[in-house]
Amino acid sequence: MIYEDLSISELAKLISPSSEAFLELKRRGVLRTKNIVGELGEYYAIEHYTKNSKLPSLSIAPVTVKNIDALSRNGEIYSIKTVSSRNGTTGSFWDPESIEKNEKKFDYLLIVIIDQSYALDMILELSWEDFFKYKRFNKRMNNYNISLTNTLINEVNVVYERR
Repeated sequence: MIYEDLSISELAKLISPSSEAFLELKRRGVLRTKNIVGELGEYYAIEHYTKNSKLPSLSIAPVTVKNIDALSRNGEIYSIKTVSSRNGTTGSFWDPESIEKNEKKFDYLLIVIIDQSYALDMILELSWEDFFKYKRFNKRMNNYNISLTNTLINEVNVVYERR
């Protein structure tokens, strides 16, 4: 099998620790760390936005930039969270004190939903106002996250849905 001929989705299905597929995804710049789910989500979101002329073209932010995953050419800041089911919960949003003060951390939150095979299922786009409306506080962790619900999916911008 020649991995260079496979699409990103085809490679993602073959991932296992230290596999040739994992190494090929690293070589292509899709994976930069061992956070396979998060980095595939970032890749899918940026690829979808860049290939769709109705959406702003995005570029990945450097790993060293805290809480920012992508930037548009117009300077808009994107946070990208990836979940593995339509009824999942996003990863954490830290610094609850500034969030409670409504200190804007990003312009848009993209929630990327992938399936069991790491293939893209859906991309949701939330404005800062949407994030602020749907955020939930986790007392134990002292942070915020977003729970995916049918209400949220029906009320925010669905920029991609696999049919």
